[in-house]
Amino acid sequence: MSETPVTRCAVRAGSYHDSVVLMQLQRSLATLPGVHDAGVVMATAANRDLLAASGLDAGADAGPDDLLIVVKAESEEAAGEALARVDALLRVRPGGEGGDAQDFRPRSLATALKQLPEARWVLVSVPGRYAADVADDALDQGRNVFLYSDNVPLDREVALKKKARDQGLLVLGPDCGTAVLGGMGLGFSNRTRPGRIGLIGASGTGLQAVISYLDARGFGISHAIGTGGRDLSAEVGGITAAQALDLLRRDAKTEVIVLISKPPASQVTRRLLALARAADKPVVVCFLGAPPPGDGFEEVCFVNSLEEAAVEAREALIYKRRGGMQEVPVRFAAGQRWVRGLFSGGTLALEALARLSAVLAPIFSNIPLSAEQRLPDPLRSQGHAILDLGADEFTVGRLHPMMDFDLRLRRLRQEAADPEVALLLLDLVLGDGAHADPAGELAPVVERVRADARAAGRDLDVAVLVIGTEQDPQGLNEQTETLERAGARVCRSVSALVEHTLLRMDQIGANDPEPGFPPVPLEAIQETHSVINVGIETFSASLAAQEAQVVQVDWRPPAGGNEKLASMLTRMKRRG
Repeated sequence: MSETPVTRCAVRAGSYHDSVVLMQLQRSLATLPGVHDAGVVMATAANRDLLAASGLDAGADAGPDDLLIVVKAESEEAAGEALARVDALLRVRPGGEGGDAQDFRPRSLATALKQLPEARWVLVSVPGRYAADVADDALDQGRNVFLYSDNVPLDREVALKKKARDQGLLVLGPDCGTAVLGGMGLGFSNRTRPGRIGLIGASGTGLQAVISYLDARGFGISHAIGTGGRDLSAEVGGITAAQALDLLRRDAKTEVIVLISKPPASQVTRRLLALARAADKPVVVCFLGAPPPGDGFEEVCFVNSLEEAAVEAREALIYKRRGGMQEVPVRFAAGQRWVRGLFSGGTLALEALARLSAVLAPIFSNIPLSAEQRLPDPLRSQGHAILDLGADEFTVGRLHPMMDFDLRLRRLRQEAADPEVALLLLDLVLGDGAHADPAGELAPVVERVRADARAAGRDLDVAVLVIGTEQDPQGLNEQTETLERAGARVCRSVSALVEHTLLRMDQIGANDPEPGFPPVPLEAIQETHSVINVGIETFSASLAAQEAQVVQVDWRPPAGGNEKLASMLTRMKRRG
């Protein structure tokens, strides 16, 4: 009969090693004679739970900053021999057998920068609870930060990015997996040919996918700038994405820009689209999982997938296509900020609401897409509002608004009289059974409310979505011309209506990019062949393989992982 396996452990108090070193040690231990399994972790509660789930619970007394090594072996002797080899195995660095090319490893960022003063970037991949302090130190030293670490508190991310913005520096991350700057890959990256397409992405794998799709089509990139997954949230405000857009706008090697993200917060979307339209370069926007706000305008186009983003970027580079919708500026008065939509077609209203929800907030409706969008009182609008006037609450005892315009004209006058309203959206549906001359009834009211607004010292914009064919009895061209003579903008699709809305909203001061921050020097992305690495050692090896100068910091948790003592030291440092 075989002996029952024995489980033995060793604890190294306050002994820190990065996760790659621990992974390699675990693998090496598991291959030793007589060893069935092994676990090597920093002894956090989560890591200890994972060990227990794997049958490696030794019940050791260890804290989150202690190294915990657990071996399950066929005998006491095999377990003891395995644990006795830990020190020798730890001396095998990730970069190669028995050591690496860096003879001296500085223990601090300041010392590392004395070794490599030309370094513009500090790559940080230490545990999240320490990462913000390391990144903050790098900013104090005037360096840009690639913050690979995750589990960084949101308030620390906001503080770091605002500090970087104030100093003309970049913080990519936290949880930034990928960047390619001037041909140099940071973190996880693909090697590809130099090109003229610049990428910005909240997702590292998204950036890698587009790089790969472009490479397969024979195209390279100028830069790929990762922002971290939370950058485009309302709390962070797209600080890094905005800086990246500005950098690629100014970079002579970048001729087309691609922006990739999960659906951003609406106010962030508006700001980034305003910056994209001001870039004077084609910009391809892919907000994964959200309906595109429109088909494209000026030099900005929207796509629905990463592969489409690569295809559209390639086409834009080849043909330098410039988009289409140009608008005559209007003079909105101070306080004008709301968009109100009055639709007779429920599906048209729903599509407009879905597209505008990505870029307008707060937005309300009587046909909401979510509970927070429900308009409390359909008879009185608030914020941005999209109304389906053909819904049941508006059609009890009256004809549908495609036939009877009375309710919609009354509501049009009501919304136009609100001094905070800037733009009115309406639809006009032609065809058999509909109003015989809808534009003829709508146009005089549009003309009147716009004149009243001008008399009150403000401008009022009106856009009308016209659905119909030239064969319809109302006459498509005649209806369009009637509306245009009244001063309305006529759109032939919901996408065009939304594009018009975005262009108008950009003329409202609240959507202007924040002024007063120093630009990030172009050298930050063009001269990146010297890097300080604090954390995962394989990143140093990757950089060295790309012929970068790199200094690996021999980082350890401050105060040996004693959080109270570390906090006291940090406060003393800040006071000093």
